[in-house]
Amino acid sequence: MVSENVIVINPEGLHMRPAGELAKFAKAHPDNKIIVCYGGRSVNASSLMQVMMAGINCGAEVTLEVEGKDEKSVLDALVAKFQNGFA
Repeated sequence: MVSENVIVINPEGLHMRPAGELAKFAKAHPDNKIIVCYGGRSVNASSLMQVMMAGINCGAEVTLEVEGKDEKSVLDALVAKFQNGFA
């Protein structure tokens, strides 16, 4: 397992669009388990509802955890998505 902390830069946090992009990304990598940790909770990144219910706001620091095939490259791509605001 690999992990990295990132800051959420989206003005509305992980609202519907970026949460949907995150879930889509996670589902596109079925050989990996992708977890988002925030506020003492860990949520499955492939679940749009879990991500939205985590209430992750702009400026929040989250920990991304990836476990599975090519986990480092998947984590790097995911970190880049967060850094680009899911643009």
